[in-house]
Amino acid sequence: MNNGKILTGIRKDKAENRRAHWVLLDPDDFTVEKACEIAKTAAECGVSALLVGGSLLQSNRIDVFVKSLRETVPLPVILFPGDATQLSKHASALLYLSLISGRNPVNLIGEHVKAAPVIRQYGLEPISTGYMLVESGAVTSVEFMSGTRPLPRSKPNIAAAHALAAQYLGMDMLYLEAGSGATMTVPPEMIEAVRECVDIPIIVGGGIRDEDTALEKLRAGADIIVTGNLLQRENGLERMRGIAGSVGGFMA
Repeated sequence: MNNGKILTGIRKDKAENRRAHWVLLDPDDFTVEKACEIAKTAAECGVSALLVGGSLLQSNRIDVFVKSLRETVPLPVILFPGDATQLSKHASALLYLSLISGRNPVNLIGEHVKAAPVIRQYGLEPISTGYMLVESGAVTSVEFMSGTRPLPRSKPNIAAAHALAAQYLGMDMLYLEAGSGATMTVPPEMIEAVRECVDIPIIVGGGIRDEDTALEKLRAGADIIVTGNLLQRENGLERMRGIAGSVGGFMA
């Protein structure tokens, strides 16, 4: 069985006021070889962990993908599963995501029930995470696949109430997500409102493609920044380096 060391490390970083940059690798977007190249650069430039998963995994190589990453770099490889099929015994942990911004029972508890016996069998560390999809100016993969509406970006009080409910339900972390391909990021006002209400770590992702945007989220109260799609853009690796350096040197 798992010993909870990944969550313990996240909590320790938060207590010591250290921020983190995680990189999301979708097996549909990268070959195993390319993902391992990115992982090496990520480890060198100060990225704290790798996320693996996606809203719609068309490839069936997640086990090989995760195993290869674990063998290539010393970074934690954390599953970011879109459903109960996206599991691997080789992962360091997984975000046990409940889409609390929506009202689709499949994403609130259904997939969790399917995944639970496998998680136990694999001895994975599940990190209970309240997943909050935020309006971003585009219909994202998460919104379409989950069949849920995102939280209105102009209503930070609604996001704060959802976040507080997640903490009261005993969830370990929050993930505020603008979504893959977002044209607008999670508003800093929303992050601030959530931060004022909860003590648990806050992850923010979606549309973060430069250092200034990453720092904006940290100043608003994010503990962890997630980037992904920028790796498919021109100078993606250099952008990742810049963001990792800014996050690593951030002083609250």
